Amino acid sequence: MQVFAKVAETGSFAEAARQLHMSPPAVTRAVASLEDLIGTRLLIRTTRSVKLTEAGGRYFEDCRRILAEISEAEAAAAGSYATPTGMLSITASVVFGEIYILPILMEFLDLYPAVTARALFLDRVTNIVDEGIDIAIRIGHLPDSSFAAVRVGTVRRVVCGSPAYFEAHGMPRSPADLANHRIIAATSAFSALDWRFDKDEKTAVTVSPRLYCSTYEGVVAAAMQGWGLARPLSYQIGPALLAGDLLTVLSDHEPEPLPIHIIHPEGRRASAKVRAFVDFAADRLRANTLIN
Repeated sequence: MQVFAKVAETGSFAEAARQLHMSPPAVTRAVASLEDLIGTRLLIRTTRSVKLTEAGGRYFEDCRRILAEISEAEAAAAGSYATPTGMLSITASVVFGEIYILPILMEFLDLYPAVTARALFLDRVTNIVDEGIDIAIRIGHLPDSSFAAVRVGTVRRVVCGSPAYFEAHGMPRSPADLANHRIIAATSAFSALDWRFDKDEKTAVTVSPRLYCSTYEGVVAAAMQGWGLARPLSYQIGPALLAGDLLTVLSDHEPEPLPIHIIHPEGRRASAKVRAFVDFAADRLRANTLIN
């Protein structure tokens, strides 16, 4: 399994052999023996590349999870839970992960050379147990679960625009004024056209966007260029706010902020790498004024 996983990761028998300090024929024999044992083809070999079959792709994901669990078991038996080691899998939404989590993760890896990380930045809710993920950063109210959760900040739903837009079109003073402004919206399922305001969210304004973008990155880019007003989550425009490229309006009418948590499975003893990263990331996220 280790040999097969290395071939799948590198896409090359020769490179896998080099990294494993094995001969290429030995690597080829190991994978062939594994395919014979399982009874199905895992890799498609050509003169130029090595690709996973559909069955091979599923098996590769299972291999990574099983090998990680073996590594954890060996570390526990050796009493090395005091030192962070092994593969650490972390998930977060795309923009939050790239802006806020990735710098923390790189700093953590510099501090702990024995740790290797896999960052899964996805705009969907992952099943961290089934997908073999150690830690997830969640934005929003958490459902009841057996997971351990550490609150590290909050985000707000904000209306924003560029200084140039406000100079040309003025600032809305109340949610009702949005009817007189150009609106930019995302086409995702999470982008409602009923914009709710105030702490109890009873005030609602139905907006009629003139520009739709398939991503929030596109929405923010259009707002920064002065075309209209957008309503992203505050973390999505943090750097632009610091740079003065965007300004927020209607702050007195914002709904209650949404919490940010770091969560990880409870009911099993957390490894040193999980405990260390949770503490490390919590300190840095709580110190970030853009989400606190």
